[in-house]
Amino acid sequence: MNSAIIVAAGQGFRMGGSVRKPYLSLGGVPILGRTLAVFAHSGLFEEIILVVAAADKEHCRRQVVEGVQTKQAIRLIAGGRERQASVFNGLEASCGQDDDVVLIHDGVRPFVSADDLARCLETVKRHDTCIAAIPASDTLKAVDPDGCISRTLPRETIWQAQTPQGFRLGLIREAHRRAREDAFVGTDDAQLVERLGHTVRIVPGSRVNIKITTPEDLPLAEAILRHARNASPKG
Repeated sequence: MNSAIIVAAGQGFRMGGSVRKPYLSLGGVPILGRTLAVFAHSGLFEEIILVVAAADKEHCRRQVVEGVQTKQAIRLIAGGRERQASVFNGLEASCGQDDDVVLIHDGVRPFVSADDLARCLETVKRHDTCIAAIPASDTLKAVDPDGCISRTLPRETIWQAQTPQGFRLGLIREAHRRAREDAFVGTDDAQLVERLGHTVRIVPGSRVNIKITTPEDLPLAEAILRHARNASPKG
């Protein structure tokens, strides 16, 4: 079985305003609705779990889930205080078995494609783990606490992590449970697997698979959406 956990339980304070960022409009559709539609319409998943803030569950059902045209059941789960806790809740709610595959994705990355999802699923089936990532394009500097450059990092070995991140369900469950026991908080799900000594494989991602985090990201997202519409075959 292939499962998907889409995480959208964050507070979204960096966006400002009174609307949490997953529910902000992107071309007339909530950001989260666009993300969910890619997963639901891909036909690749037997289980889709949407993790949202507990207070948002009914709003999300009306404004997001009911707007996605699919016969597939989409399960709404309450998240935790932090992203890691929200992913844990989603993993615990999954009906999958240890050897099944799960993809974990940020709800505010609406430009993931069905091809991206398929590549990640296939990689996990062969190698047990993967994350989408892109090679760094800028020169990267390590900086000390005084704001001075301590060294220049070798750019050719640096990749920027994205989602989806995919794993065998039993492995990522164990990684999250161990992290909770150790009171360890990672910056992404792959880090929790890495600390158990497992190798995580890179799947080349896309530069348009942006995470909408700050107000400056919205105009960029609108531009990506316009470009995609203009590039779509007419007729």
